[in-house]
Amino acid sequence: MNADHSELTGVGADAASTPAVELRGVTKRFGAVTACDSVDLVLQRGKIHGILGENGAGKSTLMKILIGLVLPDEGSIHVDGQAHQIHDPLAASKLGIGMVHQHFSLVDALTVWENVALGEAGRLDPQAVQHRIGEIGEHYGLTIDPMARVGDLTAGLRQRVEIIKCLRRDPSIVIFDEPTSVLTPEESMTLFASFRDVVAAEGRAVVLVSHKLDEVIAATDEVTIMRQGKVVDEMITADADAPTLARAMVGRDVSLRGERAAFGLVNAAAADPADVGTSDDSTPGDPSSPAVLSIREASARSPQGITLLDGLSLDVHAGEILGIAGVEGNGQRPLGDLLSSLVTLSSGEVRVSGEIVSTKTPGAMASAGIGVIPEDRHDSGVVLDMTVAENLVLIDPARAANRGVLDRTRLVESAEQLIAEFDIQCAGPDAPMWSLSGGNQQRVVLARELSYEPKVLVGAQPTRGLDVGAIEYMTSRLRDAASDGVAVLLISSELEEVLDLADRVAVMFRGRIVGEMARDAVDVEQLSLLMGGAAV
Repeated sequence: MNADHSELTGVGADAASTPAVELRGVTKRFGAVTACDSVDLVLQRGKIHGILGENGAGKSTLMKILIGLVLPDEGSIHVDGQAHQIHDPLAASKLGIGMVHQHFSLVDALTVWENVALGEAGRLDPQAVQHRIGEIGEHYGLTIDPMARVGDLTAGLRQRVEIIKCLRRDPSIVIFDEPTSVLTPEESMTLFASFRDVVAAEGRAVVLVSHKLDEVIAATDEVTIMRQGKVVDEMITADADAPTLARAMVGRDVSLRGERAAFGLVNAAAADPADVGTSDDSTPGDPSSPAVLSIREASARSPQGITLLDGLSLDVHAGEILGIAGVEGNGQRPLGDLLSSLVTLSSGEVRVSGEIVSTKTPGAMASAGIGVIPEDRHDSGVVLDMTVAENLVLIDPARAANRGVLDRTRLVESAEQLIAEFDIQCAGPDAPMWSLSGGNQQRVVLARELSYEPKVLVGAQPTRGLDVGAIEYMTSRLRDAASDGVAVLLISSELEEVLDLADRVAVMFRGRIVGEMARDAVDVEQLSLLMGGAAV
C-alpha cells in the first residue's frame, strides 16, 4: 500500500469526522428469510471494526451488499458522506472498497501472479505484478512464490493469494470475511499487527468479519454483534471481554472451556493433559479388536509428481475418534481425498471391515461404508445451485427414485425428515444451497453422510469457518457417532479441537504418521515436536 494514500484520498482533519462508510436501515430478504433486518453500521477511517455473529446472523450478507454482490431491498449506503448505489463489485472498487472473501475465488490452473492479475485493466506487466506480490507479502508476513500453481497450494497459502489479490488494488476500505479460518495463529497475528500500523497511518477503514473472539479482541477497535439479521449490540473493543461477546453472539451464557477450539482462547501448549477431552463418559473403541478402517503403507503422488502420501498407515476402531494432528500441508487433505475416492494409491491398501477397497473405482469408498465431511464443502461437499433436497441425496439419488426416475414426493419427504432431525435452518427442501449459511450448509453435509449409516465417518476440518453454536453442534454429533459405534477419523489443523475430541491422537508429517498417543497420555510438548518434524 502506498504511504501517501491518505493524501490521495483526501483523508485529513476535515474528513476525519465523516464516516468512511455508513449503512442506514439496510434490509435484505431471501424469500421468507430476512438475512439483514434494518441494519445500521458506521465504519470510521483509522479503525478496524469487528463484526461478530453466528453463521446465518447476516454479517456476510451485509458485507456482500457493501461490495455490490447483493442488492439491498431497503436502506442506503454512504461512502465518505455521499450516497451511492453499489450495483456490482466494479462500482465498489471505484469507491475504494475491496473484499477478501471467506471462500476462494481462484483459478487452480493458473499461477499465483496470474490469479492476482485477473481482472486488471490495461497492459499486463508480469514482472511488475510479481514484484508487487513480493512487496505485499513481505510487508504483511504473507510471502508466497508468485510462480506457484494455485491448484498445488494448501488452503492457508490460497488464503494468502486471496488477501494479496485484494491488497494489490490498494483499497481504502477493506473487508475481511473470515480471512484467518485457514491461517495459522502466527500468520493471523502478523497480518493484523501490520494492518494496525497501516490503518492508523493511512486513514483506511477495515472490517473484520469473524466468529473468533480472541481475534476480534486482539485486532479491532470497535465491534458490532449481529444475531438473526439484526444488530444486537455495539461496543468499544477495549471495554469488552470474551464472555460478554459470546453471550451477545448466541443470546445465552456459553462455556468457553467447552468451545475453546471455536473461540481460539486456549493455548494448546499450556493445556493440562488431565483436562483433554470432554467425552469422559464415552467408551472408546477396543484397540485389540479388528479395525473398521485400516490403511497400510499408502503412497500417492500428484499428476505433477509431488508426494501426497508417503507410506501412511493407521487404524480406526469402532466407537473411537482418532484425531489427526499436524501442520497444514503435510498430507491431511490427500488423506481425506483418498477416503473420498479422489486419490488413487500407487502402493498400499485401504480396508473397511477387513475388505480391501479399490482406490481406482469412483465411489468405492462410499459404497464400502465411508462417509466424508470434506475439508472444503463448496469444493466437494455440496452443489450450491442445487436444492437442499437434491444435495441430501447426492451420494445415492436412487434412494429417492422410482424405477430410475427421481420421485419428487420421496425426495421432499426424505429431505423434510433430515431437515427436522438436524435442525437445518432453511426455507424448505427446495431452498437453493447458496441461500443457506455456512453452518447450515455443513449440517446438510453431516445429515447426508450420517443418513447412510456409515461404518466410518471422516471429518476433515469439520468446524472450519463455523461459529460457536455450529461448532458445538458439530462436535456433539461426532461424539454421538462414535458412541453409536461408528469409527470416526478427525482430521483437523486445530490442535485444541483434536485434543478436545479424540480418544487417540496421531501426528502427520510429510505424508505419513510419525507418532501416536492415547488421550490420557498426551504430551503436548512431544506433539509439537512431532508436528514440526523435530522428533521424527
